[in-house]
Amino acid sequence: MAEYVTQFRGASRPADDPPTSESEGLARSTRMTAQTCPRQHQRTTMEIASLEPSLYTVKAIFILDNDGNRLLSKYYDTELYPSMKEQKNFEKNVFNKTHKADNEISFLEGMTIVYKSSIDLFFYVVGSAQENELMLMAVLNCLFESVSQVLRKNVEKRCLLDNMDGVFLVVDEIIDGGVILESDPQQVIQKVNYRADESSLSEQSVAQHITDKLAITSNIMQSAKEQIKWSILK
Repeated sequence: MAEYVTQFRGASRPADDPPTSESEGLARSTRMTAQTCPRQHQRTTMEIASLEPSLYTVKAIFILDNDGNRLLSKYYDTELYPSMKEQKNFEKNVFNKTHKADNEISFLEGMTIVYKSSIDLFFYVVGSAQENELMLMAVLNCLFESVSQVLRKNVEKRCLLDNMDGVFLVVDEIIDGGVILESDPQQVIQKVNYRADESSLSEQSVAQHITDKLAITSNIMQSAKEQIKWSILK
């Protein structure tokens, strides 16, 4: 009987098989779990997926006035609030919850929201419930400080509306598609100024081109008038 048991155990795994590696063992364990307990396998897969790192850390950025009206907004997750109506409803709910609060962090509708106010403006950065609050706060501080420099420390609604192009450039330098590109205000301002200089040079080039064309046309017209004049005198 003992000899039979020994032969049976040996048949289950040949003696000359090399020992499995850790990855092979994990793969075999996962396959066995999937076969023996599909629900547990599905739950384990979902948990692993939720732990995978992601660069898409910012869901939305928006700036509201002291009445909760939108001045600027960008949503990077198209599935979060796909319509304009849903976005404005969310912004109104966020404003109602935060505009009289002393905190800098709030949680609403499964979102982590960090915010800061100045005179008649409210700045908001929105991330998922699992997002690092310090990371979102770094983005908010960078946004606020960069906008403050663009507005020359006059962080108020009227000045913001007069410099909206520069503010949009600031937002684009900090976030691209939800990915944090920059959190240093000085770097952001340098890049914004560079882009503004390029745009200014482009406009000057176009204006100079038009001026040159007009001058050439004027010279041609003058030459034509002179030729007509001399032909009549002859």
